[in-house]
Amino acid sequence: MADLRDYTSLRVGGPAKNFVEVGTESEIVAAIEAAGDSPILIIGGGTNILVADSGFQGTVIRIVNHSLQAEVDACSGATLTIGAGENWDEFVKTTIDRGFAGLETLSGIPGTVGASPIQNIGAYGHEVSEFITRVRTYDRQKKAIKTFTNAECEFSYRNSHFKAHPGRYVVLDVQFNLRSGEISTPITYAELAKKLEISVGDKAPIVATRKAVLELRAVKGMLLNPNDRDSWSAGSFFTNPIVSPEIAAQLPEAAPKWPTADGRVKTSAAWLIENSGVHKGDKHGGARVSTKHVLALTNAGNATATDIAELAKEAQQSVMDKFGITLETEVNLVGLSL
Repeated sequence: MADLRDYTSLRVGGPAKNFVEVGTESEIVAAIEAAGDSPILIIGGGTNILVADSGFQGTVIRIVNHSLQAEVDACSGATLTIGAGENWDEFVKTTIDRGFAGLETLSGIPGTVGASPIQNIGAYGHEVSEFITRVRTYDRQKKAIKTFTNAECEFSYRNSHFKAHPGRYVVLDVQFNLRSGEISTPITYAELAKKLEISVGDKAPIVATRKAVLELRAVKGMLLNPNDRDSWSAGSFFTNPIVSPEIAAQLPEAAPKWPTADGRVKTSAAWLIENSGVHKGDKHGGARVSTKHVLALTNAGNATATDIAELAKEAQQSVMDKFGITLETEVNLVGLSL
């Protein structure tokens, strides 16, 4: 019986009733079918998940396949099909080393390629949905392979068709289209532009952009490091809230506000948390708000899943009391809730 704390970046979580590692598409499908109608939990890097101390009373399937198919055109770029178990950042590094632009601002995000479309991961002004052309999945309900085009994935901010139908689709591989080039698209995030010593809207070499992103993430404790307890986290615990213009207008002038295409306003979860009375280093049992970034909740060394959930509740309640906004979790909660 595997303890899930050994397979998650938060290093918490109880035992799995059944646990299997799979490395090929046929093994993935066979493991799903063997589980029958019992609950299954698909994990890759275990970096965006908080599992209850009681564990998981079903089958945990850990996908570790590393398949790659590539079609490269000297003019238009590359179409790359990547297995779900591939490490995300290693994939990003490979694309940049080969001269393909697009994913540089998504450097350093922990996890696997298969998880990237589910969460529609993003950072520094870009989301993975900009580069995905299709996602191949196994549909547990119809017991068949189902391929989704980009439009069918229904991508939105930190969301997708797959996330909206939890447990139904298991990602097998993801296809990306990247352009050839050594220069990024315009850098729209002021923090990254400052790090690159350019103006917002300017472009930068993709190699330098990746380096800057990794350094910024490291300063925030958002790069996995076994020697840094601040990185014993699941990354950003909450998503940035998207609120109505009326609610946004009630926020202090200093609160970040980014208009969205649908007329609403996105604001910063980190700013809300920090300005609601939560501080870096605050603790609940063995759980701690990162000493580097309030959006990361960490295992200070002996935390339980309950400790981390309670700390999250405190941050959530603090923001609600101060600003009337409910923070939504970015982390996948298994066997517990806020």
